[in-house]
Amino acid sequence: MRNNATPDPFAEPVAFGQRVQILRDRRGMSRPVLAGLLGMSPSWLKQVENGQIQVPKLPMILRIAEVLRVRDLADLTGDQSLAVDLFIGPGHAKLPAVRDAINAFPLSVERPVPSALHLRHRLSGAWTARHTAPNHREVLGDLLPDLIIDAQLAVRAADSAADRRAAQAALSEVYSLSQFFVAYQPDSSLLWRVAERGMVAAHESEDPHAIGVAAWLTAQAHRDSGPGHFDVADAVTTEALRYLEPFLPDAPDKVLAICGALQFEAGYTAARRGENGVAWGWWDKADKAARKLPATYYHPITSFSRAIMGAHAVTVAVELRAGGESVRQSVKSDATAIPSRPRLARHRIEEARGYQLDNQPEVALATLDKAHEAAPETIRYNGYARRIILEETEAKSPDRRRRASELAVKVGLLAA
Repeated sequence: MRNNATPDPFAEPVAFGQRVQILRDRRGMSRPVLAGLLGMSPSWLKQVENGQIQVPKLPMILRIAEVLRVRDLADLTGDQSLAVDLFIGPGHAKLPAVRDAINAFPLSVERPVPSALHLRHRLSGAWTARHTAPNHREVLGDLLPDLIIDAQLAVRAADSAADRRAAQAALSEVYSLSQFFVAYQPDSSLLWRVAERGMVAAHESEDPHAIGVAAWLTAQAHRDSGPGHFDVADAVTTEALRYLEPFLPDAPDKVLAICGALQFEAGYTAARRGENGVAWGWWDKADKAARKLPATYYHPITSFSRAIMGAHAVTVAVELRAGGESVRQSVKSDATAIPSRPRLARHRIEEARGYQLDNQPEVALATLDKAHEAAPETIRYNGYARRIILEETEAKSPDRRRRASELAVKVGLLAA
C-alpha cells in the first residue's frame, strides 16, 4: 500500500534541502513567501531544496531557522552537534510546579478561599514584580502555583453570579500572567491550554478588559505558530476590536489601552506578512489610542502606553525587514521611558535586529549587551537574539567573534 504520510524531517538520512521543504510545508508557507522573507529568489530556494547547490553557510541557515520558527537547529541541519534551541528556550526549573498547578482541579483542597478582591491585590503585586525583576520567570515561578489554585477555588466558591464573574475575570488574568511564564518554554501544549482557559474564563467574566487581554494573548499564540496561522490571529484581533468598540466612549484607561494593544497586534501581523502600508496604518491607529491615555499610564499586562509606541515602531520596521528605517526608529524611540525591565530588554533585542539588518553588527552586539543588562532571562529565551549571537560567533572579525562568544556564554549558548 502506498504511504501518503508526510516524511519525518528528523528521521535519518534526510538531506538539508529536504528538511527545509518539509518544514516549510508544515508551516503552510509557499516557496516564494519563504524566499522573499530570506531576501532570496524562489529559484535559489528551489535549488536548495532539491540539493542542486551546496548547503548555505551558518548565517543563512540561522535565518531559515528564524523564519520557519525551527525549535532546534539540529532539526534543520540534521547535525546533532548543532543541537541548539532557538525559539524555544530552556525549560525553567519551576516549570513543573506551574504545570502541575495548571493541570490540577482542586475540588477538595483544605485551604481558605480568597475573595476576588484579595486575588486582585496579589495580581497587582505579581505584575509589579514581573516588570521590576531581571529574571521574571524566577519570580513568577514562585508566585503562580498558589495563585492558579486559589483563583480556581475562588470561581468554584462564588456565592452569586456577580461574585462568580469577578472571580472568572481574576482567573483569566492569572492565566494571562501564566502565559508570560510558559511562553518559549519546551511545552507548547501547555501554552495553548493556558491561552484557551484564559479565553474561556474571560468570556465567563463578561468583563471587556479581560476579554480584550485574552484575545491579545491568543492572537500572539496564533501568530507565533507561523504564517499558516496569521489569518486566525487577525480574526481573533479584529473580532475583539469589534466587541470592544461600543465600550470605548466611556471606557476606563485599561480598556482603551487593551484596544490600542490589539490595534498594534494587527499591525504586527501585517508586518510579518510584509504588508507595509497596512502595518503602519495599524500602528497609526494604535498611536492615536496611546495619545488618549495619560502621559504616565502604563498597562501592566501589555505594556501599552505612549512610552511603548517608539518601541512598537522599531518592531514594525524590523518585521518589514527595513534595516535603515529600523535604525531611524530606534534613534527616535526613548528606551528610558519603558519602566519594565523585560519589556526594555525585548526592545533592545528588536533594536539589535534592526542594526543587524542595517549591516551594523558591532552595534547589534553592543545593543544585545544592553538587553542582557536589563533582563538576562529575556535574552536567554529570545530566538532572535540567539540567532544574532550565534551568527556573530562565525564573523570574520576576531573582535566580533570574541564579543559574540562572550555573550553566548552569558546567555547559555556556549559553555564557559
